[in-house]
Amino acid sequence: MNCRRCSSPLRKPGDYCLSCDTANCDSVVVDFGAERATLTMLGFEPEHPPDDFDPESLILGETTVTTIPDDGEQTAPVQLRNFAGRVADEVRRKRPETVYAAGEREPLREARAQLHYEFYRVPDDDPVGAVLARRGEPALEVVETPPEAKIGGSHSTLIGERAGMKAILAAADHPHVKKVIPGPIDAGGSGSRTGLRAKVTRADEHGNVRLLLRDGSSVQENRVVTTAGDRETGERVRDDLNVVLAEAGFGGDGSR
Repeated sequence: MNCRRCSSPLRKPGDYCLSCDTANCDSVVVDFGAERATLTMLGFEPEHPPDDFDPESLILGETTVTTIPDDGEQTAPVQLRNFAGRVADEVRRKRPETVYAAGEREPLREARAQLHYEFYRVPDDDPVGAVLARRGEPALEVVETPPEAKIGGSHSTLIGERAGMKAILAAADHPHVKKVIPGPIDAGGSGSRTGLRAKVTRADEHGNVRLLLRDGSSVQENRVVTTAGDRETGERVRDDLNVVLAEAGFGGDGSR
């Protein structure tokens, strides 16, 4: 593949061109498995695509990163970091606008921590198809504020104490969350399950959502202000937040 601007040869599909400082890859889709990760590079859509434009023509190529699974108590974390690091290195050489990921949670989470790009989780069954179906949707503003600074409002008490704060910070750390406003605690509910659980509810017409924290019979509804401007894009953020909370251990199974 050659650079779309200066035609210099690129070592791998979608590589950033160092000869003329030009990005050739709009986004990267990473499908994580236990032993390999497949990266699919997508190019830039024409400004005025024809009516018969084929979205699959945006696919520039694929790169595969492999690893050898390791279940050793001491060596497994190192293997995981190295695997995710090699994937992150491949992404960095593209300098994409957005990264989409699917598949195994542990390497996905580790790669996400090593990258500083707009990062979305997409369905596992056909991640590339899901991304191509989203083409044309407006990009959301990224908020660089530290998660601790995004928490505000008149209610400072959280149910679950440290666990509740950890769940709130996990949501506040999302790049499309502007602010998290804790609400009052309702201790009059019913429930015998122990362990903090968290769930993000359906987006409103402005793209904002509610983060529900449950601990036994106590419930707290927290308002989450996002950079989405409507319900449809707010739903994208909601789905991603629920994945983040599940990966942090606050899913509906009551763990943590």
